[in-house]
Amino acid sequence: MKILTVDIGTGTQDIFLFDSLLGVENGYKLILPSPTMMVRRRIQQATQRGQPVLLSGVIMGGGPSQWAAEDHLRAALPLYATPDAARSFNDDLDAVRASGVTVISEDEAARLPSSVVHIEMKDFDFAAIAAAFELFGISLSDLAAAAVAVFDHGNSPPDYSDRQFRFDYLDRQIRTSNRLSAFAFLSNDIPADMTRLQAVARSAGALDFPLVVMDTAPAAVLGATFDPRIRTRQRVMIANVGNFHTLAFRLGPTGIEGLFEHHTGFLDCAKLDRLLISLADGSLTHAHVFGDQGHGALIYHDQPLGFPADDYGVAVTGPRRSLMADSALRPYFAAPFGDMMITGCFGLLAATADLIPSLYEHICPALTSPHANQRAPWDAD
Repeated sequence: MKILTVDIGTGTQDIFLFDSLLGVENGYKLILPSPTMMVRRRIQQATQRGQPVLLSGVIMGGGPSQWAAEDHLRAALPLYATPDAARSFNDDLDAVRASGVTVISEDEAARLPSSVVHIEMKDFDFAAIAAAFELFGISLSDLAAAAVAVFDHGNSPPDYSDRQFRFDYLDRQIRTSNRLSAFAFLSNDIPADMTRLQAVARSAGALDFPLVVMDTAPAAVLGATFDPRIRTRQRVMIANVGNFHTLAFRLGPTGIEGLFEHHTGFLDCAKLDRLLISLADGSLTHAHVFGDQGHGALIYHDQPLGFPADDYGVAVTGPRRSLMADSALRPYFAAPFGDMMITGCFGLLAATADLIPSLYEHICPALTSPHANQRAPWDAD
């Protein structure tokens, strides 16, 4: 039984193929450029050649691709985008037009000359991933499920902060089901205003197996809980220090006790330490983080979380975890099953087990008992 997991970040897309016949450590994995970095490269190539560009497809992650688009426009070269592709840069199409992008219909896009470089926007390219595995003799034709994680601000109403909108969503999900897998959905159950998650399901097309989508940061934090040193703690604080966003959760027996989310670019080690200490003692406020251009903070449990004198103060994961290298909190750098890069994939697996009960008996033993269901990949059938 095989499950494909894909954790899509700003710099990389981290891919893990879970096979219940193999030990988790023997599962196949790929660390590849993120989709937004791939789009960025193609736009840059067109800019260097002096060619106009058309962006089509669906909403996907921005950042590097948007910066390349801005450079293309600064070079006085045409940039066209269909409405859904344009929303990768801003949900407000008037704002996209004001930046210099020419927003056109699908019919208008089809009539552009062949000299225009056509780039399709999408976060999840199942066909490309399947083809990559096929090159090494691994077929994805028999998947039991696939799970994909992306970061989604959501489609906030006009004149409403997208940072506040995202925190309203986080609060709503936790109050509905106080567990990290509350941020995962089967493709038919994605909230309508989570437009990037919706776009992942659209770009996947018709699949012969269930598709689970999830927010990246909760997936990474959930995956980190499978590190043996973290599993021994009744209460723990885990920070996911991503390229763009840092999200920290305080976890306990009742579930999520508190969290905050900030932009990584606004943080240094000392500032992050102060935020984590305030999250631990329960004094951190939403207004404090939001007023500093972060997303916000939520506290659900009034009992402070003390830092053990003989153990780590906070567990850390994420591509910019080195930001905490000199932290006074004695951080523990989580590496479940020996691999930090695919921590989010392990979280996706756990969430898939929660959402699809028929797969629970295959996934849970493998994640909670590393030596269960193990077979070396070279063993005969």
